[in-house]
Amino acid sequence: MAVGYRLRQGIRALFAFARPMDYDLAARYLSVDELRLFRQMRRNEQWHSLNVLRSVLTQGDTPRELAVAALLHDVGKIRYPMAIWQKSLAVVIVKLFPRHAQRWSQADERVRWARPLIVKARHPQWSGELLLATHSHPLAIWLVTHHQDAADLWLEHPDFKLLQRLQAADNEN
Repeated sequence: MAVGYRLRQGIRALFAFARPMDYDLAARYLSVDELRLFRQMRRNEQWHSLNVLRSVLTQGDTPRELAVAALLHDVGKIRYPMAIWQKSLAVVIVKLFPRHAQRWSQADERVRWARPLIVKARHPQWSGELLLATHSHPLAIWLVTHHQDAADLWLEHPDFKLLQRLQAADNEN
């Protein structure tokens, strides 16, 4: 991803506190337990997720499960909340040192210096686990669990097109 894009994303995240949050939009798609998870996310991540949902909605007919995935794809990040600079650092390390980043992301979660890479790599799995605990629909769980996967791994999966839609919306936001 372009450096300019990441800078704009970081600036939007810094000023997320000043923007009104549309919890009514989220509540249209989320169960009570899912909404409770959504509200545990950092404000900038809630803002991002609402923007992902809005993008998904503009793509056409949107099943509820895809809307849930758009709103909760990053909820696993609540496990270890990161400052914006930590998230940015992880992106830079992945870009400049992909092999090292891959190895460091497999470190024990207690290794604090590697935690931004660990969260970046593992939050999809954690998101799926959190949704499973709220009895979310299996399709929403599958979508959040695989939202960072290379899409071509799932070409034959019946929900491949929905995964593509989620990834496209996530990438543009």
